[in-house]
Amino acid sequence: MGEDKVAAAVDAAEQLAERYRSLVEHTPDGICVHERGVVVYVNPATVRLLHAESAEDIIGKPLTQFVHPDSIPGMLDRISHLNTKGAASVPTEMQLVRVDGAAIPVETVSVLTAWHDHLAYQVVIHDLTAQRHAEAAQHLAEQHFTSVVSQLEEGVVVIDPEGRIESINPAAKRILGTEHTDDADILGQVIQSLPLVLLDANAQPLPPTRHPIARTLATGETITGYVFGVDRADGQRRWLSGSSRLLNPDDPRSSAVSSFADITEFRASRRQLEYQATHDSLTGLANRSLVLSQLAAALATSEDLPVSTVLFIDLDGFKAINDTLGHAIGDTVLQIVAQRLQRALRSDDIVGRLGGDEFLVLLSGRTRRVDIDALVSRLRASMAEPIIARGHRIEVNASIGVTPLTVGDRRTPEAVLHDADLAMYRAKPSGHREGSVSQSRRPNSTHAS
Repeated sequence: MGEDKVAAAVDAAEQLAERYRSLVEHTPDGICVHERGVVVYVNPATVRLLHAESAEDIIGKPLTQFVHPDSIPGMLDRISHLNTKGAASVPTEMQLVRVDGAAIPVETVSVLTAWHDHLAYQVVIHDLTAQRHAEAAQHLAEQHFTSVVSQLEEGVVVIDPEGRIESINPAAKRILGTEHTDDADILGQVIQSLPLVLLDANAQPLPPTRHPIARTLATGETITGYVFGVDRADGQRRWLSGSSRLLNPDDPRSSAVSSFADITEFRASRRQLEYQATHDSLTGLANRSLVLSQLAAALATSEDLPVSTVLFIDLDGFKAINDTLGHAIGDTVLQIVAQRLQRALRSDDIVGRLGGDEFLVLLSGRTRRVDIDALVSRLRASMAEPIIARGHRIEVNASIGVTPLTVGDRRTPEAVLHDADLAMYRAKPSGHREGSVSQSRRPNSTHAS
């Protein structure tokens, strides 16, 4: 009896393996595996793509033999960042070289995955030749290729017309957190029975009947590039990018295949990159680009201005600190100044670093002149407090230029910045007027105060 079960399990495993091999062999996208820079597997689509007579013309050859020289550096850089099994690159356009020497445009996704008990790189290759020709011939600019159609090296689940799981590959089980569940306990079950919760792109519960694969089963429509999440039984939330299509488009009762890649780390990295692109790396304040865009948005408002006043702050004698004490201490001074500015301002005021020792403050809401004078005095006092950096006692004064904004202000952000800058220079120390304040009382004019 035990031997019968083992034989049945082996048979089921072989059938499952054959099914996945069939998926890979019949996908219209190329599938390539390379190890230590050498091609070790290609599917028929890759053979056709490279105009080879057979897989033997490709297997065993250096991968770079089939990559355009201009694309090799970028390719090597992308795969060098794949350090853990299952790590995937973002979809990237590049050029391959066919065996006859012709270059072809493709979009690829690489993944570091297990291959015969060790790690190798699997690549999904989507031929862009037809798309490029169609765009040139028919001006189909509205068609934007946003994701690789098939990601079979990632998680793959086949769902029958009744919504039951026909097959699931190891990568899908790992991504969904069911790698320790026997296939026998998964196959034939509906998605709702798995120990996970589906989420839409906004992290709201997503009923399986609203998942894109349900739409594919109902309409035969191919859906690509959708994002959804899963809350797993182990408490992890993973974000996935997926596609779904019928296995056999000519069969109205065809099962559908859903393939998906784990983009959790990429999603987090993208948010980090967005933050880095808009914030000063030294102080953590908004950078010049962000603070000017906020100012532009305020000037474009036709109703009450969300920003009433702009302050331009420059540290007096900061160059001498760098020259005599070094840039490391200068950086420490800038960081402390940034912290003092943030503490002295309201949470809805915006403070940014323009560069060097120059800072810009956008005061929110309506602000009276008496309040501005009090704020400027408070800022000057805060800046003047001695700074202790690496055993040095440093005193920093600030010159502050002030320019108000008015409803209907026609100045550009750069013009406002210019006026505030001029006001600040009028406030620069002259004789005993150390760290004085200047205000631009109306647009396009500056006055010392």
